[in-house]
Amino acid sequence: MNDIDTLRQCLNTIEQTVTSRVVIVPGGGSFADQVRMAQKYYQFNDEIAHKMALLAMQQMALIFKSIKPSFLLANQPLTIDNNVPVVIWSPDIQQADLALVDANWEVTSDSLAAWLSNQLQATELVLVKSADIPVNMDIQQMQKQGLVDKAFTKYTKNALYKITLINKHCFNEYAFS
Repeated sequence: MNDIDTLRQCLNTIEQTVTSRVVIVPGGGSFADQVRMAQKYYQFNDEIAHKMALLAMQQMALIFKSIKPSFLLANQPLTIDNNVPVVIWSPDIQQADLALVDANWEVTSDSLAAWLSNQLQATELVLVKSADIPVNMDIQQMQKQGLVDKAFTKYTKNALYKITLINKHCFNEYAFS
């Protein structure tokens, strides 16, 4: 199965099993990889790279929307409708700047999803990873392994929501409380 088939399957699973509101925070995927390459080539700073990575997340949000037109696309927490079961978040650069989200590579969609979960007073944050998730690792070990970004604990240290990591095939669920 290729990446697009896996993505379709994941989005279909969400659509078919959602029982309460779900907000999807897409990573930047290959678009973010292009930002990393461009930063090396053009030598622009991390703040500019961060803004471009947010644009990469917006591009992935549009791809998700193209696969699931019935999902709502929203760019700010205030525009997320509680009555819509599935929302795709397309992060707004200006909103991130105003919220003082760190503008560097330590912040990825992991931390942005945690930040958004805090804003929405979520009950659970589920991160879907492409890598296998080892059992019996704490969050700091997962950061060292690169399974979650380096800023993740900054955004989750006072979290009142459950944090669950699963891989894209829904194996090895790992929950933090």
